Amino acid sequence: MARVDLVLPVYNEEHVLARSVSTLHLFLSDNLAHEWSILIADNGSRDGTREAGELLAKELANVSLMHIPEAGRGRALSKAWLSSDADVVAYMDIDLSTDLSAFPRLVSTVADQGFDIAAGTRLGAGAETTRSLKREVLSRGYVQLTNLLFGTRLRDTQCGFKALRRECAQKLLPLVQDTGWFWDTELLLLAAKGGWRVSLVPVRWTEDPDS
Repeated sequence: MARVDLVLPVYNEEHVLARSVSTLHLFLSDNLAHEWSILIADNGSRDGTREAGELLAKELANVSLMHIPEAGRGRALSKAWLSSDADVVAYMDIDLSTDLSAFPRLVSTVADQGFDIAAGTRLGAGAETTRSLKREVLSRGYVQLTNLLFGTRLRDTQCGFKALRRECAQKLLPLVQDTGWFWDTELLLLAAKGGWRVSLVPVRWTEDPDS
């Protein structure tokens, strides 16, 4: 049985944190066969996110908080993953836009099937996406431009739903230079160019209008 560290990078998410973490905690308790923990990675929040996270860490088993003073999702994820000693490190967006039913498959792809990275995809066979036409066009255009510039065949770089073997994370993360929005793309580009075994997991995704 593998140990899984699931990181939730958050910035000014006091309004949704308790609800999302409680929902996720219940789901993992009922549906994930591996040992797991949830790490709330607060990256420079200016509202009550840190205090809300500290309270959740006291109330719920297997929940902890890491405070990173500087903002930047990529920075928070890199610090959290590099400090983990779990077999599998994963993350998802706090708004839970990606349906949680895909998470056990995401973890199993790495923990049981031998892949180095599993990344959720909102594009392609088996995926279901509900979002505005503007966001759909921008997303597809971004992926096509990325593949054209770097000679890759990535399908969806920005879905906030990924899992890595710890050894893979330890090798790749020090090479990632971006600390914000482009972090996901850079991580997958390095993996693709470096010959790591990457699997795409189709997901059901619903746009969060606040995202």
